[in-house]
Amino acid sequence: DVSFDIICSLLAFTKHEIGFTAEQSSESEESIVILYFSGTGNSKYVAERIGKEVGDAVGSLFDRLHSHDFSEMYSEQPWIIVSPTYAWRIPRVLQEWLEKTKLSGSKEIYFVMTCGDSIGNAGKYLKKLCSLKGMEYKGCVSVMMPENYIALFPTPEKAQARETISHAENTIQEIIALIKNRLPFISGKITAKDRISSGLVNCLFYLCVVHAKKFYAKDTCVSCGLCASICPLGNIRFEKGKPVWGNHCTHCMACICRCPQEAIEYGRRSWGKARYYFPEEF
Repeated sequence: DVSFDIICSLLAFTKHEIGFTAEQSSESEESIVILYFSGTGNSKYVAERIGKEVGDAVGSLFDRLHSHDFSEMYSEQPWIIVSPTYAWRIPRVLQEWLEKTKLSGSKEIYFVMTCGDSIGNAGKYLKKLCSLKGMEYKGCVSVMMPENYIALFPTPEKAQARETISHAENTIQEIIALIKNRLPFISGKITAKDRISSGLVNCLFYLCVVHAKKFYAKDTCVSCGLCASICPLGNIRFEKGKPVWGNHCTHCMACICRCPQEAIEYGRRSWGKARYYFPEEF
């Protein structure tokens, strides 16, 4: 439709990366310090890399988001939130969870955002969130990872994705060093383009683009049910052996990118595009 095309043009002008947690945590929540949200694996990988070096437990937010669990969490160490970038800010479902969930113990909180290009002026909104929660904002930083927003942008082939992941290592190491020393992340210069991207374009993106109307399954679907089981919002059900999408999609792209048969499409925009999911060899 026209509104979708208009927003896609604005998004293509400034570019972004989408992702979402579709993993279940095996860690005890009492020990979790690093919380991540990832649909195609980028943020999961970065969270686990940080956790391995820092020595903190890592946990997926899948169960909590899926069940609308806003119960209190506790940590004596600084909190670290690893999130994808949705139109130059953290996903709204994650924003809502953070607003409603009490994070007790440490008042310090870091934000690490995986993206395909830029996080815009995301820090402005995260700083405001921390102020409302009475927490000490330690900054936000971006990590460039492979593009996964197949609904709009070209997605990388395996070799290109591996190269992008390898290039992210230096940034990840810098992040780890700052966290180990309890130093804040250093913010870069914010441009007018960043302000517009995280402000007006973000609002238009959610208003006009974030819906599941264009998702459909082809005849190659084998009714395995994976798409429904990994949807963080429980937005997919099966009717007559085929997936049907509801009205609570967050555009994480987990269903379309992780379908083993590549049987899911997003209108015509996904035709012929590689399905990106974080490679197992890493």
